[in-house]
Amino acid sequence: MKTELPDVQAYMRQIGAAARKAGRQLARAHAAAKNQALLATAAAIRREAQALQRANALDLANAQAAGQDAAFVDRLRLTDKVIESMAEGLEQIVALPDPVGEMSELRFRPSGIQVGKMRVPLGVVGIIYESRPNVTIDAAGLCIKSGNATILRGGSEAVHSNQALAQLIQEGLRSAGLPFDAVQVVETTDRAAVGHLIADTEHVDVIIPRGGKSLTSRIASEAKVPVIKHLDGICHVYVDREADLDKAVVVADNAKTQRYSPCNTMETLLVHEQVAAALLPRLGRIYADKGVEMRGCAATLAILRQAGLPAVAATDEDWATEYLAPILSIRIVEGLDAAMDHIARYGSQHTEAIITENHSHAMRFLREVDSSSVMINASTRFADGFEYGLGAEIGISTNKLHARGPVGLEGLTSQKWVVFGNGQVRT
Repeated sequence: MKTELPDVQAYMRQIGAAARKAGRQLARAHAAAKNQALLATAAAIRREAQALQRANALDLANAQAAGQDAAFVDRLRLTDKVIESMAEGLEQIVALPDPVGEMSELRFRPSGIQVGKMRVPLGVVGIIYESRPNVTIDAAGLCIKSGNATILRGGSEAVHSNQALAQLIQEGLRSAGLPFDAVQVVETTDRAAVGHLIADTEHVDVIIPRGGKSLTSRIASEAKVPVIKHLDGICHVYVDREADLDKAVVVADNAKTQRYSPCNTMETLLVHEQVAAALLPRLGRIYADKGVEMRGCAATLAILRQAGLPAVAATDEDWATEYLAPILSIRIVEGLDAAMDHIARYGSQHTEAIITENHSHAMRFLREVDSSSVMINASTRFADGFEYGLGAEIGISTNKLHARGPVGLEGLTSQKWVVFGNGQVRT
């Protein structure tokens, strides 16, 4: 199995050229052919489950020998459940409508021409990710369905698993008469491959990093190819003066404790000063029972400690930290404007929620908070492609241009203008 190559730059250009050629063929493929490829890949994954686990065992052994922690090894492991979920994920993508070729906003102009927009693939998508081999299948499936060729560069820790999965994807493409080069996994573990991929403006149309902040920061700062990304998920829930406190307790509990590691988990709770004394002891007991460390402003500490609940003083750094852990920052604010000012200063433009029964406050929050997802009376944990009805997502984007929020099939396409005429000329 090839992992090191003498001329990485030439190898990456070869991959890019093959992807560009395959992308043009995939862009004109019928939905039936793309769905056939995905279903054939799902069948191959189930058929080759044991072979996938043998390849995965090599990666697991290398990770353990390198001293990786249990959480890292767990993310890397291809269990029976993970393998079945990959196959089911492809079948779910098959059930989604094909966005390619969809026309919208058609209207006649005074000249007699009809003008509208058609949805088209982006072209070649480069995806750079870490640890989880299932990303190989998720990303490939979404790209195939949206008519994009893709170049997948997984972490070196999953090289055997990713290459085994790539063979099954390419088998599925061939069975449907589609170019197998439409999905390619970079075989070299040389880190220079990433630098070449993110600079290949001739062959690659967009880069999507999936991984930790250090990986995404590097890609965003060094890439010459446009990047769809988010760096942090510093998500907020603001409990307004006119909130239903029973509702606030349920939502704020779920937003923090349903899972600690996702990027859409609440990291800072903002509470209106007029409801803090009634709300914080109730929430604080829930968090304390679940082992959540509470870090608060001075006013928060006074309320929690009076209620006999443990808390430590928050620093300015806490407000700007994505914990991804059972730690929560809590701040009492004077009102809606103060809450939105805090979010504007410390937030990461990912996901924010307001808990309120005041319609005008809710609508101001929706209009003025500049994040990719903004919610009223709902947990931030809903910021997810599946929960939004996209079927699946390739990542979350906090970009202002092109895709924003969960990126599904539509986010992997663009639009071009189309004109229908009958011999009209401009005078």
